[in-house]
Amino acid sequence: MIIRTATIDDLPQIAAVESECFPPAEAATKEEFADRLIHYANHFWLMFDEQNHNKLVAFVDGFVTNEPDLTDEMYEKASLHDETGAWQMIFGVNTIPAYRRRGLAGELLERAIEDARKQGRKGLVLTCKGALIHYYAKFGFQNEGVTDKSVHGDAVWNQMRLTF
Repeated sequence: MIIRTATIDDLPQIAAVESECFPPAEAATKEEFADRLIHYANHFWLMFDEQNHNKLVAFVDGFVTNEPDLTDEMYEKASLHDETGAWQMIFGVNTIPAYRRRGLAGELLERAIEDARKQGRKGLVLTCKGALIHYYAKFGFQNEGVTDKSVHGDAVWNQMRLTF
């Protein structure tokens, strides 16, 4: 497997993986990803299966901000990205079904955490459904409870934070 950051050329594969991983109400659109890639392609960590024609099988993405909490507006407005921001937000952790349960998402999260640390961030913030709290806790994320700042896809989200 190869891990690298994204370019705009990765847009079709990124949009395809997203649509495999999330229900339509929660999935970002191809247009939203295009905007994200324009503003912060270097905050997309992509994993490719080099033995399967460099197929994109997993990715983690999110932008950087000085705001301490993840809000729905952040998903919608890539222009809010601030490369000098204190917090690395994580908007999506995606692995296509055929490649799940191999630790790939974990490898990508560890890379995002390592990069955020090297970049001098305060830490990382993500939201997840209740069933995944224990998963993110394995990486050091602390559950801050149900957030009122995100109702993305009409779901209940728990905000989790990893502080360095």
